[in-house]
Amino acid sequence: MIENKANLKISLIQYDVIWEDAKANHDYLDKLLEGHESDLILLPEMFASGFSMAVDKIGEKPYGPTFEWMRYKANTLNCAIAGSVSTLEGDKYYNRFYFISPNNGIYIYDKKHLFSYGKEATVYSAGDKIVTIDYKGWKIRPIVCYDLRFPVWIRNTEENPYDLLLCNASWPKARREAWISLLKARAIENMAYVAGVNRIGVDGYNLEYKGDSHMFNTLGEELEVINTHPEILQFEIDKEKQDKTRQHFNFLNDRDSFYFG
Repeated sequence: MIENKANLKISLIQYDVIWEDAKANHDYLDKLLEGHESDLILLPEMFASGFSMAVDKIGEKPYGPTFEWMRYKANTLNCAIAGSVSTLEGDKYYNRFYFISPNNGIYIYDKKHLFSYGKEATVYSAGDKIVTIDYKGWKIRPIVCYDLRFPVWIRNTEENPYDLLLCNASWPKARREAWISLLKARAIENMAYVAGVNRIGVDGYNLEYKGDSHMFNTLGEELEVINTHPEILQFEIDKEKQDKTRQHFNFLNDRDSFYFG
């Protein structure tokens, strides 16, 4: 059983994803994360392959090699690890977010909003279920990249509340201002911590990424990084402080009613 923690250390891993080579990405992350201590590690969208539409090359079966690598890392590092993987289930491909904790707690979320501009909707199928993760006394909502643009889907509701929003992305440099602004907006309107991780480098479509991984608090204030590694941005979040802020302002009491069962 995992103990509840009022404070969580969260590590956002922004690195140059090796294009369409899961084994090379696993090996790189093994070295990068060796000895790293955290409560939660969040990896970019499709961290094992890059945001590729070549599903016949990169797609994995459910609980495939990348899932097994994630489970191994969760146990060896004694922390939760999360990220999305191109996944074939039945005859459909999904951009599937896995959250795996050290006690083998597993949560799965399939990306709801597919990036039609980038042809994602032509090869992947959309999920239709909101997922809430229970981890160390925190309620956590996972989303993937383009989901960030759709606030009704992400709404922090009375029926399905959360404390922390996790967004992993492949968000190009050309639209970096939107990325940062939307992360901050989602934190403010939902009175929740928001963690956004994004890759760096250049992908197989020659798109450039600058990372710009961020953590915002309940009032939309940016948190300071507590370590110095350029590819590992670690933050600490405080649930007691969040609870006090919510009780003081009570903005969520005035929200409109949006509920997805």
